[in-house]
Amino acid sequence: MEAVQAIAAIDMVENLPRRRIKLYNARADPFSLPDVEFRSRYRFQKDTMNYIIDLVRDDIVVDQRGCGTTPELQVLTAIRCWGRREVQDDAGELHGLSQPTVSRICARVARALARHSATFIKMPETVPQQEATIRQFHEIRNFPTVIGCIDCTHIRIRKYGGDAAQYYINRKGYYSLNVQVVCDATLQIMDLVARWRGSTHDSRIFTDSSIKQRFERREFRGRLLGDSGYRLEPYLFTPITRPQNVAEEHYNEAHISTRNTIERCFGVWKQRFQCLLHGMSVKMENIKPTIVALAILHNIAIKREGQIGTILFYL
Repeated sequence: MEAVQAIAAIDMVENLPRRRIKLYNARADPFSLPDVEFRSRYRFQKDTMNYIIDLVRDDIVVDQRGCGTTPELQVLTAIRCWGRREVQDDAGELHGLSQPTVSRICARVARALARHSATFIKMPETVPQQEATIRQFHEIRNFPTVIGCIDCTHIRIRKYGGDAAQYYINRKGYYSLNVQVVCDATLQIMDLVARWRGSTHDSRIFTDSSIKQRFERREFRGRLLGDSGYRLEPYLFTPITRPQNVAEEHYNEAHISTRNTIERCFGVWKQRFQCLLHGMSVKMENIKPTIVALAILHNIAIKREGQIGTILFYL
């Protein structure tokens, strides 16, 4: 009788549905790559990447049970997605992660970086800092007392639905956010406004910005340079529309040469992070912190690595 019961028990166990074995994709160590290839893939040198990882490590730690993603892997995955314009599942395949996991990682890392905006995106505060910035601009074309150049750039977004959709369509006919930037002579971003719809005019963004209020309170010793889309102010100089003499022509030439720094800033920023150049496919609630995060990374790259030769690495 006991033998019969034992056989019956064995048959019952064998007939139970077997638990599926979970398989994990292989994860290579990107830091084992040669230095040149690492920078080409991840936009930064290895020591700078370690600095960025340490900056956000405490904010992106996740449960390590099973096969959790480390802070190193999260930052590398996010920057690869932002930098090389790869769709998220391609980056996930390279790092052994699923597409939904990559999406969550990018959002988590972006928000962690954006928390440091006050540290990395700021106007010169002290008098010596402001004077140093003014000297750097003066060396370009002898334009006096310039503390920053201002302009807006459109960041393409995916089609936006709802009643407000029409307001995201810019003058060129695609959906975007109109992002206002103030940069210094080294192409670092000193002020950023990334919340306006694509149809909003540059001057409207500036009128409602805190940077305008700060200049009106005379917090800065210098002035801004902007294009003809802005209104001439004591603290914001624009080109002369119809120069009448040699002096006005020289003024325009110096103005254009000096203000060109903001155009170069946009070029380097977008080449470094190609999602800004070709469009962002993430959800709207993640676009704004991502833009702020990419501005922070841009400033870190210039401070720690410089901008000379940067574009060649990213083409």
